[in-house]
Amino acid sequence: MKVGLFFGSFNPVHVGHMIIANFMAQNTDLDQVWMVVSPQNPLKKKNSLAKDRDRIHLVNLAIGDNLLLRSSDVEFSMPKPSYTIDTLAYLGEKYPKYEFVLIMGGDNLRTIHKWKNYEKLISDYNIYIYKRPKYSTKKWEDHATIKIYEAPLLDISASYIRDQVKRRHSIQYLVPQEVYEYLDETRLYEKLLKKTEK
Repeated sequence: MKVGLFFGSFNPVHVGHMIIANFMAQNTDLDQVWMVVSPQNPLKKKNSLAKDRDRIHLVNLAIGDNLLLRSSDVEFSMPKPSYTIDTLAYLGEKYPKYEFVLIMGGDNLRTIHKWKNYEKLISDYNIYIYKRPKYSTKKWEDHATIKIYEAPLLDISASYIRDQVKRRHSIQYLVPQEVYEYLDETRLYEKLLKKTEK
């Protein structure tokens, strides 16, 4: 089984995330894409981050019955902050018959030299890159372990969605319908953003 790992805070998961995950599952040689919910990105501040279990619940709602996608909470029980190379090593031990591939945006190539053990990461693992506007992937095009794809992208972000919530604007159509209904009912981000303002 060849599994693509799509890491993210997913705070909250939105339609842009789902389009990329589904594109990679449908248009590459991957058997499945796992959306790995990160408890804390070492390069990001933790404020306004919803609880781990809330974010993975939203990812599960977004996936629904799509058998090509699944969520993963593997990093929840790992030392924090979590590092991609450690997660890949852990999953390799836990699922020795699986081949794991890293999925990431072209913008991450610009800062990959800051990642823990990045040389090992790009020598030992295949990386599937989806292009992002304004970020050149040219110097990586002939790299042995890196494949570059033109995935459909939406110019929205989780921070934009949180900002819309803060402004009391509807986020319908920015997130999957099941996610929208859950957030509309629970007011999860409205409550979270109020706390961060205090």
